[in-house]
Amino acid sequence: MLHKNTVLSRLWSEHGRQIAEEEGLESESIQAGLENGSMVLLANPEHENVQPVLIGQPAAVKVNANIGTSPFMNDPDLEVNKAVTAYQAGAHTVMDLSTGGDLDVIRRRILQATPMPLGTVPLYSVAQKYIANGEDPGRIPAEDMFAEIEHQAGQGVDFMTLHCGVSAQAAAMAREGDRSLGIVSRGGSILARWMEVNDRENPLLEDYDRLLDICLAHNVTISLGDGLRPGAGADAGDRAQWEEVVILAGLVKKARQAGVQAMVEGPGHVPLHLVQSQIQAMKRLCGQAPLYVLGPLPTDIAPGYDHIAGAIGGALAATAGVDFLCYLTPAEHLTLPNEHDVWQGVKASLVAAHCAEVSLGRRQAVERNTAISRARKDLDWEKITEFSLDPDMVRRRRETFAAKEECAMCGDFCAVKLLR
Repeated sequence: MLHKNTVLSRLWSEHGRQIAEEEGLESESIQAGLENGSMVLLANPEHENVQPVLIGQPAAVKVNANIGTSPFMNDPDLEVNKAVTAYQAGAHTVMDLSTGGDLDVIRRRILQATPMPLGTVPLYSVAQKYIANGEDPGRIPAEDMFAEIEHQAGQGVDFMTLHCGVSAQAAAMAREGDRSLGIVSRGGSILARWMEVNDRENPLLEDYDRLLDICLAHNVTISLGDGLRPGAGADAGDRAQWEEVVILAGLVKKARQAGVQAMVEGPGHVPLHLVQSQIQAMKRLCGQAPLYVLGPLPTDIAPGYDHIAGAIGGALAATAGVDFLCYLTPAEHLTLPNEHDVWQGVKASLVAAHCAEVSLGRRQAVERNTAISRARKDLDWEKITEFSLDPDMVRRRRETFAAKEECAMCGDFCAVKLLR
């Protein structure tokens, strides 16, 4: 990969030593991962001051925060503030999923707001021009899709969700089968509609080589979208889902041959007992490409608490091999998240990532876990705060009794102090 992608090779030369130190890994093992495609380095040189992020175990499991406007709620200032909030909360990347307002302006502002790599779904920008005018997105000229992808690559977008695996056959399986919830992906539904109207194959699949040329020139990582992911637990593991995954496996191989970095997305709503087997099967089919998942959600009944449901699924998924967790917030399935929702979502996914890394025996995670336990034994609140996930929250919750050595739950009944 490195010898075929001169932009990636240059980025690694500039940032490789620091990345290896931060990850606690040998440079040679990261280089091998970048070469064979089991790792990707998110950074488009057109994105000024971008902080490259390494995705792929045994590197630390990373967390993405989704933000963006909608046709009902369109406040660009709020989206920029949410990007900053996500960064302050500890997210590693951010995705702009805006569908309302001036998307070009919003994207440029988010690119400038933080050094986090930015992801987008270019199809949203193309479809918005039609849907906002009450027109059928099935009438989008295929050329407009490629023009938008090239435009955003030139702006500095670091990774893009591209639904290249939504073939006509796979889409038909999802629409005509016995799914409880059909197609829930916005990108997947737009392309399914496009193929129906035009009686043609998905242009992102037909002209995939053209996408590879665009992405190679800018080191844009292709995030192969799960346009046919199950949107209900009852649909997990059906023919449409796996038909798309098989297609994505072939597209990963083609990307690697061209020197283009690629991740795979999935699998959506999956009952807890199926998470491990689905993740392992996807990783194996797709040649150990980095796997990027929203959740997965092991239950469908948690609107308002989907950040908790997603963290449960995410912890199990990352233990099984997931490399990149996309957060869910308390607003999922209900409305756009606000800044508080973003903070809660990032922290929940960071908990999931850390749980997985401890279970996998990752040195840095285990050492941090051990350090906070020792600090608790010593009732050392400075160190407890330092090693905690959210130091500001610890200080705030302790504020009333900060002068006390014990916590306010136990007080004089403190077990640690009684047995010193």
